[in-house]
Amino acid sequence: MKVIAVYSIKGGVGKTASSVNLAYLAARAGYKTLLCDLDPQGSTSYYFRIRPSKKFDSGKLIDENKNIEKYIRQSDFDNLDILPSDFSYRNLDLLLDNEKKSKKKLKSVLKNLKGNYDIVFLDCPPNITLFSENIFNAADIIAEPCIPTTLSILTHEKLYDFLKDSDFNTARLYTFYSMVELRKKMHKDIMEQNTDNSNFLNSFIPYCSDIEKMGIHLQPVFIFAQSGKAAKSYEKLWNEFNKILF
Repeated sequence: MKVIAVYSIKGGVGKTASSVNLAYLAARAGYKTLLCDLDPQGSTSYYFRIRPSKKFDSGKLIDENKNIEKYIRQSDFDNLDILPSDFSYRNLDLLLDNEKKSKKKLKSVLKNLKGNYDIVFLDCPPNITLFSENIFNAADIIAEPCIPTTLSILTHEKLYDFLKDSDFNTARLYTFYSMVELRKKMHKDIMEQNTDNSNFLNSFIPYCSDIEKMGIHLQPVFIFAQSGKAAKSYEKLWNEFNKILF
């Protein structure tokens, strides 16, 4: 079972859209896929029209003695299940602060699902917190969306430095550009400057209305805009990750 965390320190960079579409493509490719919505905002859960059980909360998410499998919901798509978010996730750092081995709780919980899934995607909240360190410990790959702007590159560098200083393997960090507007000189210049950076993938996700319309259709872009440039871009990105994972 491979775990891929779609993560960025910065908000509003396309984490949820990327998580939803990459998980859909993995499931379409025949992989038994779980998408975990770890953000208390619950955007991924909203896209799939799924609500958490009233008995599920942040405490159960990080309790390796609990079976979270009963809180997982089937999506409308073959091979794709969802662990919906709960608003109590906003308190995760407070709960973890009182736990032993507090940086590896999520990894222990996900281990209980081994054998049930081929790939687990984590749609992650922004910022670097104690829960973020749980995510880094649990993930085989950290997939980082990055807008080609000065501030987004700065946050990418901060993430890279944090992983390095904390003895996480920086080779597990794969960054891809998102919300790209090639008509903007800054976007083109920044992407060209990082051409030889081994952490950056070749594929990128453009800024386009189809991705915004996911909130209207409550579906991955492939369902309502299969031939659009967003769908084609996510397919290229998924193909890169598929080669890395397997």
